[in-house]
Amino acid sequence: MDCAILSFPPGENLLVSSGSFCRTADPALYAIHTAVNNLAASGGCPAAVWLSVLLPLTAEETELRALMIQAEQVCAGLHIQIAGGHTGVTPAVNRTVVSVTAAGSALPEQTICPSGLPPGTELVITRWIGLEGTAIAAKEREKELLARFPSYLVEEAKAFDGYLSVVPEAVAAAHFGVRAMTDVSEGGIFGALWKLGERFGTGLEIDLKKIPIRQETVEICNQLDLNPYELISGGSLLIAAEDGHALADALKAEGIPAAVAGRTVPGNDRVILNGEEKRFLGPVRMDEIHKLG
Repeated sequence: MDCAILSFPPGENLLVSSGSFCRTADPALYAIHTAVNNLAASGGCPAAVWLSVLLPLTAEETELRALMIQAEQVCAGLHIQIAGGHTGVTPAVNRTVVSVTAAGSALPEQTICPSGLPPGTELVITRWIGLEGTAIAAKEREKELLARFPSYLVEEAKAFDGYLSVVPEAVAAAHFGVRAMTDVSEGGIFGALWKLGERFGTGLEIDLKKIPIRQETVEICNQLDLNPYELISGGSLLIAAEDGHALADALKAEGIPAAVAGRTVPGNDRVILNGEEKRFLGPVRMDEIHKLG
């Protein structure tokens, strides 16, 4: 479970989740969205975050100031508050580490606490996989990518970090009455599918060609030798619904791209179909983003 749900009278739940980020570019942006997305995927309405920031000995005050300005901008866009936290300088890290705890509320009937996924439950994927990883790669390997691709493609990929929040589709799906949701984060869509199958002890049948992916992600992953299906994918939500096609249509009506990519099946086999090719899904050992160093 990516989110703890605490029940209090008179009939509201407190939801708490966490996330962290320790790469060079925009750690506050990615850490806040990770924590908030975890909460939203459980049916929660985010209200506030607490930030723990660990800086290396070489850090300058200007870096911390820029980080906090970004954190305030992200929270303003999500209509939430920074409620507190901690900042420290330590030789234990060689780059800035941001850990975020998010809290929010939900009525019991809105909180997603599924007990099982019967066979035939349809699996919906929102937006596109690999958005977060593509944005990170475009920033960290910008020079290499510009030597291969036109600047507009690289700039478009960097701008994928504007799609990181899954709060709108999580709210819409919770009102639709879905069986389960999880944000597609570390481990990519293959990691999210495996965890969903393990959590509910169910088999899966997924059509690879129906998993939505942007061409920029395909091009950049090919250039950097990354598997887009095992690439960190903040900005995409995996939803299990009784009528996935109706849910996808409802999300599209709200301006949120969505596609039905598979369904649950009896047994424990998790199968990926690609035309006539068939492979079995296994756990993702390491997210592809770590190949960038």
